[in-house]
Amino acid sequence: MGLIKAALGSAGGVLADQWKEFFTCDAMPKTVLARKGQKKTSARSSNTKGSDNVISDGSGLIVADGQCAIITDQGVVAEICAVPGQYTYNSATEPSIFTGKFGESLKRTFMELGKRFTYGGEPPKDQRVYYFNTLELMENPFGTAQPIPFRVVDSKIGLDIDTSVRCNGYYSYIIDNPIIFYTKVCGNFAGGDYERAELDRMLKTEFIGSLRPGFGKLSDLEIRPNQIPNHEEDLLKALNEILDEKWGQLRGLKLVSLAFQNVDIPEEDQKMIKEIQRNAALRDPNMAAAHLVGAQAQAMQDAANNQNGAVGAFMGMGMAQGAGGANAASLFQMGQQQQAQQQAAQPAPAAPAQGGWTCPSCGKQATGKFCTECGTKKPEDNGWTCSCGAVNKGKFCSNCGAKKPEGAPLYKCDKCGWEPEDPHHPPKFCPECGDVFDDNDKV
Repeated sequence: MGLIKAALGSAGGVLADQWKEFFTCDAMPKTVLARKGQKKTSARSSNTKGSDNVISDGSGLIVADGQCAIITDQGVVAEICAVPGQYTYNSATEPSIFTGKFGESLKRTFMELGKRFTYGGEPPKDQRVYYFNTLELMENPFGTAQPIPFRVVDSKIGLDIDTSVRCNGYYSYIIDNPIIFYTKVCGNFAGGDYERAELDRMLKTEFIGSLRPGFGKLSDLEIRPNQIPNHEEDLLKALNEILDEKWGQLRGLKLVSLAFQNVDIPEEDQKMIKEIQRNAALRDPNMAAAHLVGAQAQAMQDAANNQNGAVGAFMGMGMAQGAGGANAASLFQMGQQQQAQQQAAQPAPAAPAQGGWTCPSCGKQATGKFCTECGTKKPEDNGWTCSCGAVNKGKFCSNCGAKKPEGAPLYKCDKCGWEPEDPHHPPKFCPECGDVFDDNDKV
């Protein structure tokens, strides 16, 4: 038994005359997950009195976009077709699988579940066709009736606190493996349609339950609650890993997308996090000094506007500083000392080796013909500039015949007059004033 695609199996129109009936499925609405195939017969058909659960040889099968068709024998999956097109049923052939977009995973599932049952070499007499909706099933609302714990971590400022999140939005999913969905969810369902409503409540509960471990993975990435909507792809990947056992392996479903409408944490927790962040910023003496200056300026302005208590306010400010309160000037001094210590801790640039040169690509010092760090070739000597303006490489000027000056530097800083030890290969910058060495520094 098998399916033969009409476009490939036809020969001289003979196959068209063999069709006894058509199995089709109208467009399924978004509320339907699966639908039993409808048998349609024509006036030319010789099988108008056939059973609905028997498929005659030569019968036609049509699969539309966004659909997957499954043929069962005695409730066992015998054929599956996920490629849109028109096919012919032929019980004399071996079963074939047209998996389409589902690929090798669906083939393996088919093989694991086994092929059709036969009795005495004859096919059983209960054969059915089911169609599955493989489009993205959207507009599934969710909301957290109870807050979900969320750990806020920021290793840069030493922040590590527990809060709770309330959120709502929408998610979408698809039937990723119709064979698993048929064998483990809907089976030979009664009636013509298997509705989404039969799964919605369970799927929503499991989705919300997966948010807690999903948020835990976002916490490990040090993502804050207000940044969750910006990391929906990261959360989607984490949720698919969490839901794989219940949705993927158990039901053949897969989460496709999610969108948050709102993500909130308690107001008191928001204030606490902002206060910790502000205090962390004031660890920098310069930031603390600037904050103190601003606070003192505001206090003086408020005191000046208060005619009754201005003198007392100014006295209070002086007493606070006299009792050991922070002083903006001392804080600025601490900031400068801290910056100086950081600069001093940085390694000093290596001095040029005797007879060496500075690599123009990576800045490392080298002595050979090639840089040992990046392999750049040593720059060629540009020669010396004569008093007449001509640039030469030999011992005499090619323009006026003047002899090359002895001991005179070829490069000299035009800003401060500093002369490099190797006049032919000066550094990129003057160590005295920081000016860049270029053609203006040639002498």
